[in-house]
Amino acid sequence: MPNIRKSLLQFVFSGSSMRRWNDKLRPTPLLEVDKQAHKMMVAWLLFMVNTRGMSQEDRLALGGRIVEGGLFDYFYRLVITDIKPPIFYQIKNNPEHYRKLTGWVLEQLEHRVRPLGPEFWDRLCARLAGEREHDLADHILDASHLYASSWEFNLIKGVNPWSDEIAEVEQSFGDGLEAHADMPGLVEILEGPRTALGRFAHLCGHLRFQTRWSQTPRIPETSVLGHLFIVAAYGYFFSLAVGACPARAQNNFFAGLFHDLPELLTRDIISPVKKSVAPIGDLIKEYEDREMQRRVLGPLITGGHADIAGRLDFFLGREVGSEFVTTITENGEVRPASFEEIQERYNQDRFDPKDGTMLKICDSLAAFLEAYTAVRNGIASDQFQQAMWRIRKSYQNVSLGEDLHVGALLADFD
Repeated sequence: MPNIRKSLLQFVFSGSSMRRWNDKLRPTPLLEVDKQAHKMMVAWLLFMVNTRGMSQEDRLALGGRIVEGGLFDYFYRLVITDIKPPIFYQIKNNPEHYRKLTGWVLEQLEHRVRPLGPEFWDRLCARLAGEREHDLADHILDASHLYASSWEFNLIKGVNPWSDEIAEVEQSFGDGLEAHADMPGLVEILEGPRTALGRFAHLCGHLRFQTRWSQTPRIPETSVLGHLFIVAAYGYFFSLAVGACPARAQNNFFAGLFHDLPELLTRDIISPVKKSVAPIGDLIKEYEDREMQRRVLGPLITGGHADIAGRLDFFLGREVGSEFVTTITENGEVRPASFEEIQERYNQDRFDPKDGTMLKICDSLAAFLEAYTAVRNGIASDQFQQAMWRIRKSYQNVSLGEDLHVGALLADFD
């Protein structure tokens, strides 16, 4: 059975310390994990547009390649760290040099990733070694990468007028995106706030400006956007560990990727504030629902993307009251279920299962890594110590199935 280890969780989290564009003046921190989150959000939009009319089997196969392709690219990026893109592309254009670099990358990844299972490891090796033809998943990921990177570039372009690379970089983004212009949905996304898809993709990028634990100094700081990607990745790893069907695994990834989307509208309100007085939490929830409908879901529906709005509704658990409620879909109705029910009866694509309880655990694990890493980096804070104690205590006796014990996983963090 696939196994999740401390080293993998920390490896994924390390993208929170990996700065981008670090040879340029930046008005705000630009982090690798934030870019990956934005990339995968745009990839999901393109996936939704490009699979209209596909059979469920084909959709799930494509979705799986997109999710894993995004994770595999992120792993590669974490290992090669600060090689500038022009240098990396030169290496990639030389098959022998790229083969050697990829072989070294796989050596660095093996002890962290192979415990997720031989099938996952084989798919990782095949993608990174370029052993298959480019398909629609690759085109979607390439276009999403260019969009997310160019979005960041537009933040720094105006404050780096003396850089002799600015015009060249801008041209390369333009040429790259033009090469994908025939992909349904991409031109609309590139038109920005003038269109429903473009406005939504643009809004998602803003989540990188919202810092978690904003009242407590941390090293590294994490944004809401980066946190979403970490939870999504953990959710997918947990799905592999419990033997989730393809629909369930993908639902868990994308639900994790969007679970804090309402914080576009309310900012990161800490749990003690939400829970301090019952009417406060209810008021915040009511406001989130109203603003989500007005600013996100309504414009998507009006813009001809009701299917995208409906899927976001599903990921956010609006029909069942929370993104952290486990659900299945039966006879066209979304309804709550337990983890045990999904494992025993509903772990099939036709039930469209989503593990809200599992995602809550992944959300807590991501928060634990934030606190744990800050303390390890020398930030003495009662708030972090209390957070770690609270999360350990909450999950010390929690298991997902027979082989995934959350308390034992947390105990590895000494």
